[in-house]
Amino acid sequence: MAVNASAVKELRERTGAGMLDCKKALEATGGDIDQAIAHLREKGLAAAANKAGRIATEGIVDSYIHSNGRIGVLVEVNCETDFVGKTDQFKEFVKDVAMHIAATNPKYVRREEVPAEDIEKEKEILKAQALNEGKPAHIVDKMVEGRISKYYEEYCLLEQAFIKDPDKTIETLVNEKISTIGENISIRRFARFELGEGLEKKVENFAEEVMAQVKG
Repeated sequence: MAVNASAVKELRERTGAGMLDCKKALEATGGDIDQAIAHLREKGLAAAANKAGRIATEGIVDSYIHSNGRIGVLVEVNCETDFVGKTDQFKEFVKDVAMHIAATNPKYVRREEVPAEDIEKEKEILKAQALNEGKPAHIVDKMVEGRISKYYEEYCLLEQAFIKDPDKTIETLVNEKISTIGENISIRRFARFELGEGLEKKVENFAEEVMAQVKG
């Protein structure tokens, strides 16, 4: 069923869960907010939201280098205590995030980091495209908003589908780890390097190689 944007916003405000998790919860419960809250709690996502405001300054900086040495990623992921930062479970999670970044090449961690002027430019382009496609003016704005959501899903790490489990977003994965570990976890920043990036070179899709390796 189609989910009302205001209902998603209300559920997010009441639970602190991720936007996509709220949307899925409402879809699963026929739009009933109380049932959606229960649904999120059952999955541990609402409980994770309660920890999201806690200070997380420990953690690790980890790396992933693709087997051909042509893509490398550095990522900083924070937790609340040094003890958790040293656990195998946390390290494995960070390694998965680094591998995901190598494969999908996001530009930002979260949508709030996208410069407002970039979004406005993108909206102008999308609006012009929709009008050129002959779409009625009264539905163009809705189409643009939908396409902007796709833009966030493509370029913002937390909104991307996890390469090892496309039914989950990275934000969902983070919330699941928060619930399991019992501490706030935050992906702070990352840097991705691709050999010869910005130079003229033969076209090769290294990201597809990384994804093939993960799925293999």
